[in-house]
Amino acid sequence: MKRRDFLKASVAATAALAAHPIHADAETPMAKSDKAVVKKYTEIGKTGLKMSDISFGTGRLSSPSMILRAVNRGINYFDTAPDYGPAEKYMGEAMNKIQRDRIIIASKFCSPYAYPSHLPPGSKKEDYIASVDGSLKRLKTDYMDFCFVHAIGEQSDNREQEEKRLLDEDMLTAFDALKKSGKVRFLGVSSHGPNNMESLMMTAVQSGHFDMIMPAFNFMKFPKMTDILKEAKENKVGVVAMKTLAGAKDSGLDNNDPKFAHSAFKWVLKHPEVNGLVITIKSISDLNLYLGASGDTFSEADQENLNRYAKKFNQEYCRTGCGDCEPSCPEGVSIATTLRYQMYFKDYGDEKAAMKQYAKLESKADSCLSCETEECNGACPYGLPVSSILRGAHDDLTFMA
Repeated sequence: MKRRDFLKASVAATAALAAHPIHADAETPMAKSDKAVVKKYTEIGKTGLKMSDISFGTGRLSSPSMILRAVNRGINYFDTAPDYGPAEKYMGEAMNKIQRDRIIIASKFCSPYAYPSHLPPGSKKEDYIASVDGSLKRLKTDYMDFCFVHAIGEQSDNREQEEKRLLDEDMLTAFDALKKSGKVRFLGVSSHGPNNMESLMMTAVQSGHFDMIMPAFNFMKFPKMTDILKEAKENKVGVVAMKTLAGAKDSGLDNNDPKFAHSAFKWVLKHPEVNGLVITIKSISDLNLYLGASGDTFSEADQENLNRYAKKFNQEYCRTGCGDCEPSCPEGVSIATTLRYQMYFKDYGDEKAAMKQYAKLESKADSCLSCETEECNGACPYGLPVSSILRGAHDDLTFMA
């Protein structure tokens, strides 16, 4: 972007921010534009902040200008992390063009290394504080609105161990100190599984420590999520959804048809307990596509679109946050994690990152190549041919010289 165009975009972004609310008592605006814009804002739990229903995930942020473009369209909630590549740095470069109190920034207790770099169990109070200080420096801001204990249920299938990370006393003490100093306003927790996602989210809600949860939530699974959403609503805990596209396999239907993405978003947002959703936005075309669903109601036609997707991909999509088949594997293969990395590889286009993450796994799917029992197939509650999918995943994710 030329400097002249960048400045024009910046002025427009600042003007838009002046109109768009983050406080619950503010008017909900309708931005004037011939392009898709945010049409709805919802209060996050009892925080007093209102977020755009379609919000920006920075996992593959390409430039600072994408932040300004999103702000100009009315997006005011940005989800980032130290281990999302240059995302925090790019956001920091955009911050001098944005009125800080008109956007909501959420980051994570993480180290700035390759994903996943969540602070591990046993981290000290000083580690949590140092993580936030590093993020604030990269973001070029004095405070973040939310800081998350990220990806609960990902690092271990030991529920007790993950619950210890969820409710770690050093983390809670660090958050109290960070809140008192004005560096962090609210505490959140996220989970996309593959282990114990639903039970850990319920524990988080009932603990009284968290202001927001961010679970994986889409139309393909999550039978217990309704109870968690109700509990969150009763406790005035905010809910932001992620992994809303159920594997993002919609490209297999029609590359030029936005109906599936819109229907998937509207299904999530029809739940009154959900305050908004976060979706990775990589390009202007993503921005145009995803914002087209903002403020719209879920219809019978939307349900037909989702039924069509489910019929086509029911036997391919490993349900995020499930992991029910893993105890059946005598080799201890990290089944759900392997298939999530394959989703990043095939459906999200993050081939390099997916291969790097897979290489770090202790229990890879190479043992599936010679497996004769294939007990995992019978253990999948959704009838997926797990063993053959795993063999394909290992082939995709392994570099062959």
